[in-house]
This record gives sequence, structure tokens and C-alpha cells, in this order.
Amino acid sequence: MRIRPVGAHALLIDCTSPDGVPQADLVDAWRAELWRRREHGDLSAVEIVPAASTVLLDDLPDPAATTEQLTRWTPAVVAAAAARRGTDEHDGEEIVVPVDFDGPDLPAVAEHWGVDVPAVLSRLTGTRFRVAFCGFAPGFPYLTGLPAELALPRLATPRPRVPTGSVALAGPYAGIYPSASPGGWLLVGRTDLVLFDVHADPPARLGPGTPIRMAAA
Repeated sequence: MRIRPVGAHALLIDCTSPDGVPQADLVDAWRAELWRRREHGDLSAVEIVPAASTVLLDDLPDPAATTEQLTRWTPAVVAAAAARRGTDEHDGEEIVVPVDFDGPDLPAVAEHWGVDVPAVLSRLTGTRFRVAFCGFAPGFPYLTGLPAELALPRLATPRPRVPTGSVALAGPYAGIYPSASPGGWLLVGRTDLVLFDVHADPPARLGPGTPIRMAAA
């Protein structure tokens, strides 16, 4: 794990997993600890942005002092990430996402997983997902929770338009398209839940750390 400067007022935590700790758990452990420290006044960072393997801290008044803080906090964060292994422990209020499981790629997902379509639906509705980070488009949540062995390839040729609310799978993630856009993920369903509203506070309905369950609509 490395802490690197980014410009004059930001730091990037590169969450290389130690001792087999899942990288997603390490990123989320840092996200949770940094949010907690900021709330309690122990950390001065305007922006804390988790991603797939990094966490960015921006608008820091003293990056050098913050680097020392992060170094001191690292053992506790790694221990917290290790404690998550094999559990579905999450923070925050769980949000249930109603899904019409009628996606055109359900048979392909079933084939990749070596099961039938009802078993795919059972797996998706029985998994407690967590928003790892948002990216690609405003409000697009990358959801972790599926076992690593169920990771799926993207489409060889992306679709030119994926409808708003599409629930999809790619790599180790599930995701929900907040607006219509091109996309190469495998489509398994659709939800009417509004994921991004520029007039809401916050605009993104599903922020990092949010626990998610999918339910058949």
C-alpha cells in the first residue's frame, strides 16, 4: 500500500491488498475510516473519493501532515478490512432496489455461471451488495458482493444505447445505469429507481458504502 501526492493539495492511497485481504474491502475500510475521521474533526479533507483500487483525498491544507496521519492509521484500517472477509457487514441503511429481471443477457450469465436462469435470479436477490464507488457516469454505482469466481466478461461489442435503469453485470461488479448511454455490461434487468437527480442532496441516490439488496419487482 502506497500513499502518493497528487498535485499540491491531494493524496492518493493505492490500496494494494496485503496478506490476501480483498482489495474492495481495503478500499471500503479506508473510505469508512476517513469519513469517520473527517466527521470527528481528525481529518481536513474536502473530498474523499473511493475508486476500484484507490482512495483520493483532495483539498488538503497540509498533505505532509496528512500522510503521517494515514501512516499511523494504516494498521487499524488493514485489520478492519481483514475482519470483513467472509462477512456481509455493511454500514448505513440498506436500500432495496426493485428489479424486473427481464434482461436480454440472462441466458448468457446463466451459461457463464453453469446454472439456469432461476438460479441467477436467486443469486442476485440473495446477495447483499455494497456500493464500492461511483464512476463511468454521474450516479453509476459499482456494486460488490458477488464471489470472485462469478466475474463476467464484458460484451465483445458494446451496445450503442443501454436504457436508463438497466441492471447489469461485468467483471466482479453489478451496476445500474442511471441514464441511457453506451455500455458493454451484461443486462439482467431494469429498475425504475431514480439514481441521479441534480436537484437532490446528494444528487447520487446510491453513494459509496451503501448496502443494497435487489428484489424481484
